[in-house]
Amino acid sequence: MAVKSAPPEAATPPVAPTPAETPRPSTVQWNDKNMATHFANVVNVQSTREQVDLFFGTNQTWNVTDGTAVSVDLTNRIILTPFAAKRLLTVLGGVLREYESRHGSLQV
Repeated sequence: MAVKSAPPEAATPPVAPTPAETPRPSTVQWNDKNMATHFANVVNVQSTREQVDLFFGTNQTWNVTDGTAVSVDLTNRIILTPFAAKRLLTVLGGVLREYESRHGSLQV
């Protein structure tokens, strides 16, 4: 009976790449399977040392001149690490600068 030899690539164990050679992903795949969309016209922020909380909601008050309290239905709370909040600040600032260069300055 003849003995089969393994192919040369199977005989050599794979070598783990060094940290400098570790490949990085070239793209990000956004999975929107569980994504929900919510409209918000109100946002509030609070923070602690460990986190930054973003609260989103919708103003339900139609006539604020009659002295009634403003009613906001909160719909979402997003909790970020301070590092993620800083990245959000950077990205959102860039988006708004581009928006204003195209459509004019926003006065708040």
